[in-house]
Amino acid sequence: MRTTLPPEALDATDRLLINRLQDGLPLEHAPFARIAREAGLTETEVVDRITHLREIGAITRFGPFIDAEAMGGAFCLCAMAVPQDRFDEVMTLVNARPEVAHNYERLHRLNMWFVLACEKPDQIEQAAAQIEGETGLTVLRFPKLKEFFIGFRVEA
Repeated sequence: MRTTLPPEALDATDRLLINRLQDGLPLEHAPFARIAREAGLTETEVVDRITHLREIGAITRFGPFIDAEAMGGAFCLCAMAVPQDRFDEVMTLVNARPEVAHNYERLHRLNMWFVLACEKPDQIEQAAAQIEGETGLTVLRFPKLKEFFIGFRVEA
């Protein structure tokens, strides 16, 4: 389970970068150059800070969001009730699957939630069944019925 960062973990520049990166990167040869200029940093300093923010858990991922469905694939939200004494073992098995886009621990009976992202819709069922076979645990599947765009943004 992640712990909350102490208030002094992020300085004003870190907060500026987190806020700026949520707006997306320009599609150009040196996308960090513009952000570096805005922040008064070098490109290397921007990349180093992003790496550090990832390492301390201030950001959980950094990369593009690929819409598998737009390319003919599929997503499916999944949940599992994992015995606490097996959580790390099951997490390692689940995270080793290339179809797992991200995985979160929750304080709930259904304590492991993850997203399967597959190239073809029928691969969702195959991947979930393989996880069930590897872990001996049921994978509950919650396929998307309707998509909503909420524009989620967190001010750092």
